Amino acid sequence: MAKLRKAVAYRKLERPYTRKSKYRKKNYVRAQPNNLIVKYVMGDPRKKYEYTLELVAHDNVQLRHNALEAARKTANRALEENAGKDNFLLKFRVFPHHVLRENPLASGAGADRMSTGMKMSFGKPIGIAAQVKKGKTIIEVGCNERDLEFGLLALKRAQYKFPIRCLIKTTKN
Repeated sequence: MAKLRKAVAYRKLERPYTRKSKYRKKNYVRAQPNNLIVKYVMGDPRKKYEYTLELVAHDNVQLRHNALEAARKTANRALEENAGKDNFLLKFRVFPHHVLRENPLASGAGADRMSTGMKMSFGKPIGIAAQVKKGKTIIEVGCNERDLEFGLLALKRAQYKFPIRCLIKTTKN
């Protein structure tokens, strides 16, 4: 399996490449990579919570779907272990629509026979990303006062999975 490129290669916002359709004539994205994110809402969404914690983006950035899934796993594990399975609400507020492309250039012995260089360099789809603008909420956590420190811990751990600085906002409902 090919190795993933570093996030710095796809971090900057670019024009979104998202045209997917079930009709072949209107579909400009030929192959849509699978979304790795399993769930967008975890915990108990029916309860009312005293506090809302938000992880807010400090800059414009593209977040890959595998980074979002890693943050989801980390935050969910921290909340389930400390607060219990039904004492929180973890919600993702971004969705990866943008298709990332790569122009694979061959290197090494015999590369001259198979690479075409920059000719037809539009690229093949390799993944998807969510485009996040400065000030947008990425993750939202609802919790009660006794679980407030665990919610902060979960968001802090999730923040380490992203290639940008984030702010954590606390609001009392």
